[in-house]
Parts: sequence; structure tokens; C-alpha cells
Amino acid sequence: MITPARIKSTRESLKLTKRELAKRIGVHESSINKYEKGLVDIPLSKITELARVLNVTESYLMGWEDDDKETPQAIKIPVLGTVAAGIPISAVEDILDYEEIPQSWQNQGEFFGLRIKGDSMKPDINDGDTVIVKQQSTANNGDVVIALVNGDDATCKKFEKLDNGIMLISNNSEYSPMYFSNEEVTTKPVVIVGRVVELRRKF
Repeated sequence: MITPARIKSTRESLKLTKRELAKRIGVHESSINKYEKGLVDIPLSKITELARVLNVTESYLMGWEDDDKETPQAIKIPVLGTVAAGIPISAVEDILDYEEIPQSWQNQGEFFGLRIKGDSMKPDINDGDTVIVKQQSTANNGDVVIALVNGDDATCKKFEKLDNGIMLISNNSEYSPMYFSNEEVTTKPVVIVGRVVELRRKF
């Protein structure tokens, strides 16, 4: 039963929870439990998705490659407590911890971790969670972004682009959406620091 063991060991090496992995391949957490225990046959389409998310080949998961590829190479990125306007991420000294990401991500850009403060993104992202952020200054509708408003500490919100401005939206319904006109985006300013690509939660 090579495949179940390799799914579990590779997931754990990337510090992904079963819930996170399930969400990223579009199945219930109970399915990941069954995959890792060898209780069900895994559809080929899900083998493909698992390989993509776990940064290994389908052949490796199926046991057709040696286990010297069992642990993907990883790099460490800093987990920051704050992000401020005008200060490069590489120069921020408020480093709380480090997280590992697949080395292959280096080809996609620069990444950092950010420790979340507050409950505005509950229930998906909670106070104290760490998000992995890809540095970029633009976003698409529905992206979860890290943004700086008026030079203040970074905020984590869902991004929506409108004809006359943008909205930064909380998941928590107790918080009203933050609307900014196109003029305010420039004058305040509202700056997108990056896009959230992954959630890391410690229990």
C-alpha cells in the first residue's frame, strides 16, 4: 500500500492538515482519511490533483518511482507579525516564526507568511492563523488579499473590483465591507501587498 503512506508522509512534510489538503483538491476531509488509510480506491483524477498539491509526480504517488523523492525539497520563509507601507518584505524585522514552502514555488515569485490578528475573516481564517502570501500588487475578484489602507498595518480581506472602485470584504458578517473609490485607492492609498495562497493552522 505505497500510495496511502506516500500521501500521508508528503502531506505531513509540507505541514498541510487533512482539512487543508481536502479543500485544495475538492473533497471532504473524510476522503483524505480514507485515502491515507487505504480504505478506498483513489480516482485517477484525484491522484493528479494530489500530485499537483503535494509537489510530487503521479508516478511517485502510485509507487512507480523510488522513495528518494518522498520528501519534496522545501525552503523557509519568514512569518511576519506586521507589514507596513514603504518597507520591503525582506527588510521587516518583526519575524515571529518560519514556514516551509515547496522549492518549486520560487519560480512563481516571492512569498512570506503573515500571522493573522482579529476575527474579521472567521470562520475560514481565525485569529492566530498563519497565511502564506504571494507578493503581488494586483488581484482578481474573489482573491483573498493582504492590503494596506492609509499606510496602516496590513489587513486580510476578500477583494472585489468595481467600475468605480474596490471593496475589501470580511468573511465575518459582523464586519461591514470596506469600499474605496478609485480616487481613494490612489490618495489614501490602498495598496495590495499580496494574495493569500495557503492557510497554515497549528492546533
